[in-house]
Amino acid sequence: MRIPRKASVLLVALAALPVACSSGPDQPQTVVESFAAALTSGDAAAAAALTDAPEQARPVLTALFDNLGHNDTVGLTSTDGKSFTLESTWKFGPDGRHVWSYSSAGTTTGADDWKIAWQPTTVAPGLDLGPLSYSQVPAKPARVLDASGGELMTQQVVTLVNVAPDADLAGVASLLAPQGVTETTLRTDLAAAQGKPITAVALREADIAPVQQALSGVRGVTLAPQPRLLTVDKTLAGPTTAGLAQVWQEQADAAAGWAIRAQTPAGTQRIAGPDATPTTDIASTVDIDLQNAAEAALTPVATPAAIVALRPSTGEVLAVAQNAPADAQGPIALTGLYPPGSTFKTVTVSAALQAGGVTPDTVLPCPGRATIEGRTIPNDNGFDLGMVPLHTAFARSCNTTMAELGVKLPADALTVAAQQLGLGVDYVTPGLTTVTGKVPPADNPAQRVESSIGQGTVTASPFGMALVAASLAHGSAPAPSIIRGRAGTADRPSAPVPAAVTSQIETMMGETVSSGTATALRDIPGLLGKTGTAEYLDDTHAHGWFVGIKDDLAFAVFIADAGSSGPAVEAAGRMLRVTP
Repeated sequence: MRIPRKASVLLVALAALPVACSSGPDQPQTVVESFAAALTSGDAAAAAALTDAPEQARPVLTALFDNLGHNDTVGLTSTDGKSFTLESTWKFGPDGRHVWSYSSAGTTTGADDWKIAWQPTTVAPGLDLGPLSYSQVPAKPARVLDASGGELMTQQVVTLVNVAPDADLAGVASLLAPQGVTETTLRTDLAAAQGKPITAVALREADIAPVQQALSGVRGVTLAPQPRLLTVDKTLAGPTTAGLAQVWQEQADAAAGWAIRAQTPAGTQRIAGPDATPTTDIASTVDIDLQNAAEAALTPVATPAAIVALRPSTGEVLAVAQNAPADAQGPIALTGLYPPGSTFKTVTVSAALQAGGVTPDTVLPCPGRATIEGRTIPNDNGFDLGMVPLHTAFARSCNTTMAELGVKLPADALTVAAQQLGLGVDYVTPGLTTVTGKVPPADNPAQRVESSIGQGTVTASPFGMALVAASLAHGSAPAPSIIRGRAGTADRPSAPVPAAVTSQIETMMGETVSSGTATALRDIPGLLGKTGTAEYLDDTHAHGWFVGIKDDLAFAVFIADAGSSGPAVEAAGRMLRVTP
């Protein structure tokens, strides 16, 4: 079976000419030039016609080009005599990284009608032994490990169940029903394939074993085993494994060897190419217990939901979980952008405290509704606290208080404060594709009102809000990583938040849990948090958020169309109560 690849060949011919001869079209140099050009362009018929044995040369060259490919680059230098040398370079494999270069010698023959004296080795070493082919030599598969050193992902054999258009679809469906394959889905997929075979499902060894013999006997079914990197726990999936699999594949490609082999009557003989180099296991930062707890916490949620957990002291990603409705939309945990609502008040309060003029104990109004710069801001269900300290307004999530603070800030104050906490910063992180969020400057007071409560043009991903919580716990934005020792690189520097400010915000987040909007979690020792409800569309729908810090754990919970922060708080509780 041919292995798909890109290949190229560069041929430089060194040809000889009789010193006293003219360089007419029948001279050796011209023949060699034409031969080199035909070889480089992959024109087997033209190259063979230039030899003294075209019927022998044509099938050999045709097979060579079919197997190894070609390109259209050629250079030629002449010397005295009838002999010549071809300098050839072929490129194979991913990005043409496998390079085969060699020199081969040949001669011309004839008098008035010059030809290339046909010898297969003039074109490539080993070609006299039989047809040549290229193949990769895979390295010993590495493992992807979790944070404790256990196996997270390994190379395993999966079997593709390929179904032809004329297959016994009822028979296939009956055997694959436990995998969710039905006769209807098969017909639909075959119709979309327009007469081509389809892969109905890819099964792990444990899943194919009970039905393998029966499937082999079904008309129109072909079973194709192949190696593939899979999670050890087949229930584990999502954005975490996708990025790690990409790094694993890049390492496997870089370590792979390659071989040019000649097919001889006695078997294959290796002509060129190096062996594979050793690979090392990939040590991820994923805490498998926390990952499982986060996924279980989201399972009961009917709308798209995600949890991202980080270790503030190092920036290590501990868990990235999504439920099935979220998976259908893509990696929303890492790249989905949504208004963060009241969880963004962590940024607003940080900006206000750094600007001066207020402290956590400053008494401020918290009316049930306030009209500020033409924008009417209500509190949830219109609650009215009257005059209260800032820390109470934060813990009880007073929109009106935060809007009054935000409108007095400079246009870029929230942008700067958000960047200090990693929000609005882009990171290039091995094994992880993320978008943190966007906090553009608020050019007018009305925009500052909206931004201060996490609405308007402010957006954040669950990853971004988890990074905000981690940055508050750490004092500055930690560089994220999901592979140990390979931290991400930020597209811009983030200044640290003054230690006094982070300490004050953490105290307020503790009050949010003990006596504010997250009292449902006050049984969890040491938990700090901030709830968020973010309106979208026509302001009759709302996403639910909760960001939290507990010891060296920072996390964000996002639930789309939750209506309030309540479901996010409940999901956080389900995760935290089953983990140490």
